[in-house]
Amino acid sequence: MSAHTAHVAWVRTTPTFTYDAYDRSHRIVYGGGIEVAASSAPDFLGDGARVNPEEAFVGALSSCHMLTFLAIAARKRLVVDAYEDTAEGFLEKNEDGRLAVTRVILRPKIRFAEGTDVSAETLAALHESSHTHCFIAQSVRTTVTVEPA
Repeated sequence: MSAHTAHVAWVRTTPTFTYDAYDRSHRIVYGGGIEVAASSAPDFLGDGARVNPEEAFVGALSSCHMLTFLAIAARKRLVVDAYEDTAEGFLEKNEDGRLAVTRVILRPKIRFAEGTDVSAETLAALHESSHTHCFIAQSVRTTVTVEPA
């Protein structure tokens, strides 16, 4: 149906290449030309001012859920004025004893337009459908939980 690209580039900038010494800073250029400064997480000797893969993963899940939610709401003629999410992912040991992002909690807070009445049951159904149809959520083994705010 479609292809999506990301170009990741890293160059050694340190005189030595040992685990404790090499710089994890790199760049990711996405298909549309957007460049992101990236690194490993600070826990893995990375630069906390740059995006790390775990954060990017959580952000991709949150963004996909939001975009799917907005599409479903628009098709149902439920007017959304604002959508926010403070998503959180957990790097833990999985069933094989390896580190993995094992859980992601999405905490979407939606503001509907004045006059758009949405019951708690309808909102829950919208989130369930959004999760079911989110391309990213359907692409991973991670348990993704939605906790609307």
